[in-house]
Amino acid sequence: MAKDEHRVAAEFGEAVNMTPKEIERWLDTPQSQAAGDKSGGGESTGHASGRRIAEILRKKAGDLSEDDYAHMRKVTGYVHRHLAQRPSHDVRDSRWRHSLMNWGHDPLK
Repeated sequence: MAKDEHRVAAEFGEAVNMTPKEIERWLDTPQSQAAGDKSGGGESTGHASGRRIAEILRKKAGDLSEDDYAHMRKVTGYVHRHLAQRPSHDVRDSRWRHSLMNWGHDPLK
């Protein structure tokens, strides 16, 4: 694994704190499906990303593609940006938390 890939994988591992099963169970909920931008009218970007994250988490490091690493970078960036926008109120049932969970990060963990 190249040095950059090592760094990307480590940062992704810190940003994503949910297991593939946790992500997949979450994605099946109405709250998950209601969160995020659906500019195309169908599945939100975050919901689609969550399915991809679960796939990536199940792969062995040697089986990860360049596209996988690109998505891992995107996920890490999203999680970091979104965490910086944490609302001041209780976030347990907030769209903010639900959106993050679609991207594999539960801020209450």
